Amino acid sequence: MITKYAHKKLTWIDVENPNPEEVRSLATEYCINPLVANELLSPTLRPKVELHHNLIYLILHFPTFARTPERHNTDQEIDFIIGENFLITTHYKRVDTLYEFSRAFEVNSILDKSNLGDHAGFLFFYLIRQLYKFLEGELDSVTTDLKDIESRIFQGEEKQMVFEISKVNRNLLNFRQATRPHQEVLSSFEVAGKKFFGEDFSYYLHAISGEYYKISNILESNRETLLGLRDTNDALLNTKTNEIMKTLTVMAFVTFPLMLISSIFGMNTKILPIVGMPNDFWVIISGMALATVSMFIFFKHKRWI
Repeated sequence: MITKYAHKKLTWIDVENPNPEEVRSLATEYCINPLVANELLSPTLRPKVELHHNLIYLILHFPTFARTPERHNTDQEIDFIIGENFLITTHYKRVDTLYEFSRAFEVNSILDKSNLGDHAGFLFFYLIRQLYKFLEGELDSVTTDLKDIESRIFQGEEKQMVFEISKVNRNLLNFRQATRPHQEVLSSFEVAGKKFFGEDFSYYLHAISGEYYKISNILESNRETLLGLRDTNDALLNTKTNEIMKTLTVMAFVTFPLMLISSIFGMNTKILPIVGMPNDFWVIISGMALATVSMFIFFKHKRWI
């Protein structure tokens, strides 16, 4: 599906899940290289940037986080074709950020109050900045999740937080995997953009890279926080496990003399002392209680409990 937006001399063409006929139409109208046009028909695994005589072709992937357990994290690929006075964006799923940008673009076009610049490079700048703003919002949600995890860890929910920490860690790993190639691609785009739009556009090219580095810094900050929380949670879990093992060990040592005494006096022999005497049962029970108290005193002296 092709949707066109126009503002003064600039045109933005947004294409969702294009078919061969739509791609041929765009290739003919905007003189797109056949190799570039062919790549628009299906998603591409690797981001890249290509400089042609009449346009710049750019591929980037933007991660999204699953908000419900039944959904999975996905990457949204967007292909950008940037000409002198036109910008073509191609994607294969609905991208909410592009939809929001299109509404703002339409309002500005109707009111005719905005100045988007002299060429499509400025249009791309405002669009890519909006996309990175969306990624910043995704990372802000992770920051909120980390604060919630920290609070619940110190409320005694260490066991439940193992899964939550793993889920956030998976989100950050997927996010990092999707955005890591942006650094190299945007560096190449700076070079191509200067050649295509001139040195006057270099400030905006640097600003685009700056938006990426801001996202990268937030990502690394969240990863460091997550690693710290994971270490803290593991330490608390180990402490609880050690306390349980300590308690069980003490109980085993306390019950050992009781079992020993009961086994001795349970032997089928006639030479056992005390047995057969008046109140022999209570004497044996008293001895077992005395042995138990002695074991506790010994453990306290050794500071084992």
